[in-house]
Formats: sequence, C-alpha cells, structure tokens
Amino acid sequence: MATINFGGVVENVVKRDEFPLEKAKEVLKNETVAVIGYGVQGPGQALNLKDNGINVIVGQRKGTNSWKKALADGWQEGKTLFEVEEACEKATIVMNLLSDAGQIQAWEGVKKHLTTGKTLYFSHGFGVTFHEKTGIVPPKEIDVVLVAPKGSGTSLRSLFLNGQGLNSSYAVFQDATGKAQETALALGIAIGSGYLFETTFQKEVYSDLTGERGVLMGAIAGIFEAQFNVLRQRGHSPSEAFNETVEELTQSLMPLVAENGMDWMFANCSTTAQRGALDWKEKFRKANEPILNELYDSVASGREAEIVIEANSKPDYRIKLQEELATLQQSELWQTGVEVRKLRPTKV
Repeated sequence: MATINFGGVVENVVKRDEFPLEKAKEVLKNETVAVIGYGVQGPGQALNLKDNGINVIVGQRKGTNSWKKALADGWQEGKTLFEVEEACEKATIVMNLLSDAGQIQAWEGVKKHLTTGKTLYFSHGFGVTFHEKTGIVPPKEIDVVLVAPKGSGTSLRSLFLNGQGLNSSYAVFQDATGKAQETALALGIAIGSGYLFETTFQKEVYSDLTGERGVLMGAIAGIFEAQFNVLRQRGHSPSEAFNETVEELTQSLMPLVAENGMDWMFANCSTTAQRGALDWKEKFRKANEPILNELYDSVASGREAEIVIEANSKPDYRIKLQEELATLQQSELWQTGVEVRKLRPTKV
C-alpha cells in the first residue's frame, strides 16, 4: 500500500503498480466469477474482467432487456450466460450487482448457493448495512467484500477501453478464509480501478447515498433549475440561461476542475469571475451545509433506505419513475439543452 497525504490527512491506498494486474490474475486464476445482474454496473465490470483474462460468467433473468443486452455484448447462453441461481451455483465468487431492490427480491435464491469458502461481492453497502430492512445477512462461512467504483459502469468501461481507470473504494465485511482482502483488491484491480481506497460497508453507503442526493445529482439538478429559472424570470432567453447555467459549467469549467482543481480553474478565469466566486462561495456553503447535514442524518437513520425500498416495492414504480423523468426531460431547461447540444461544433 502507498501512504499518501490527502490535504493533511494520511491515508493508505492501493495503486496499480503495487498490486499489478498480473498479481490479480494470479489471485483469481482458480476462481469462477459470476456477475449477477447486467444493469448499471454489471456490463462494465463483467466485460473488463473478461478482457483482463478472468474466468467470468453472467447471471441474469432470461428474457429481460438486460439478458438481451448480455447476448448482444457477446455472452453466450449456456456457456457464459445463465439464469441467476445457476450462475451462483457455478461460481466461487458471486458479484451481486443487482439493483438494491433486485438484491432484496433475489436474496433467498442467491443465498442458498453461498456455500463454505465462497466470496460474496458487492459494489454498494446498501443491502448488508440496512439488513434489518433488506433481510440480506450473509452466511458466516463465506467472505464478504465490496469494491465500489466512483462512477457509473459506463464510465468504468469507457475509461478501461481508453487505458485509464475509475477510482474505487474497497471494504471487507467478513473474512472467513483469511484471504478476503486479497480477493477484494484483486477484483478491484481486475475490474479496472485506477486506485483503491479503504472504507467500510456502512461508510460506503452513507457517503454514496449522501453524494447521490447531494452534489452528484440532486443538488446540482436543483441548483441548475434555480439559476435557470431566475435568469428566465429576469428576462433572459432560454439559450442564454442554459449556456450560463449548464453549458459553460459542463463544457468549460468542470473539465478544468477535473484536470487541476478548483483553485486552478479560478486562476484561469477573469478577475471579475474570481472575485465574484470567492465572495459568494461562502454564502452558498453556509446555505447548503445545513441541508447536507439534514440529508446525512436521513441516510444514517435508515430513512432514505426505507424510502427506496418502499418506492421500489410498488407494482407501478417503473411507470411512476418514467413519468417523473419525462417531466424533467420535457422541461424548458432540458429541452433547451437538447437544442444547445446539437449546436456544439463537431470534428471535421
């Protein structure tokens, strides 16, 4: 492990040069890895493992859109693509990448194939952390580990194909064999992680749920809408409001932040922008910290988990979800975005 100073706090991280792919392949050489679920994370992790020479099979309900996607991606029915329980039975490592709701529904069928010495892998701590609500309690005689890429499965795959990687957290919940950490690190490297940092199942799910509802998705969507609406109410055109709210951020400023940090982005803006950003940053921070603390408390109390489980258990959940997403997509803000994106210059 490497010891790195992160802003004054020393952490241990695992880098590729310390745990190279060849070492991961050696650790996993006698394993059969079953990727259960082929939705958000499944395709990226499964294909990266396969391309890295790991013995991988996929478990998915036959006839679903995800089953059809797996076939289209080259997985072969009866050879590398099976129904969920059959894949679990064949596997020595079960990578449970079903949705949180799907994990609850499939748990009893998965659990009966988790025999002594096997490894159960997650990319989210939800099911295990909130076991009183999900019923997911792993058998004591197996290893239980987590590797959580800090991004979508689509990003994990595209970065892998570009020779890059997506940073991931890892955790060991249960070590029955004495090899759980080594297995987790090997899987983390083999799925294409850039580097790995240690966490716990609880910390992973608390930070993940807070992040999704906060800066990563909920907060940014809300502040986009707020600023767009204010500009429109003050007489600005949809095109101007969208460009000042979304386009400049996503196409110009955030790439600079990703490359060199917020301070570097500030330094490469006009002095007028710098002064305004520094003056207003504290006001936005003070306004948002109470909301984020309220959000974290809701996550830690289990309330957010209850909301998710209750919503996903309703028979019309998918229909209601599509209605909500359609409302978002049809708003003036995002309809403007459709047209603005068409106007982006393309390479000749």
